[in-house]
Amino acid sequence: MTNRPAGSPPMTLLDYFPDNFLLFVDESHVTLPQLKAMQRGDRSRKEALVNFGFRLPSAYDNRPLTFDEFTERIHQRVFVSATPGDYEKERAGQVVEQIIRPTGLLDPEIFVRPIEGQIDDLIGEINEKINKGQRTLVTTLTKK
Repeated sequence: MTNRPAGSPPMTLLDYFPDNFLLFVDESHVTLPQLKAMQRGDRSRKEALVNFGFRLPSAYDNRPLTFDEFTERIHQRVFVSATPGDYEKERAGQVVEQIIRPTGLLDPEIFVRPIEGQIDDLIGEINEKINKGQRTLVTTLTKK
């Protein structure tokens, strides 16, 4: 028990970091909306439990940080996203475009081929790789 007042922010791992730590938010276009929704989802679930008597009202205080509480604790941050949202764009002091992938590999070429004759086409591609002494892994996805 921390003896903190009801409704006050919970202690989190962020409380153990120094004030000047740097946070990288990877895939921020997905991560930030999840952070915004966490507390609301937790509250909604607990309301049902408290209302039906399965939890005490004090259960509300064992919760994730609200988005505002989270951002108050983050003084230095880098948002990493190929498709940044408005929140990231509004707070960006400088935008850096990533031309190549961090591994140094370029994005693979994508080929769109007709459905008709696809098995024969696939076998032809596999045979080309076999003739070069290479191996092939084929994965499929069936949509209904």
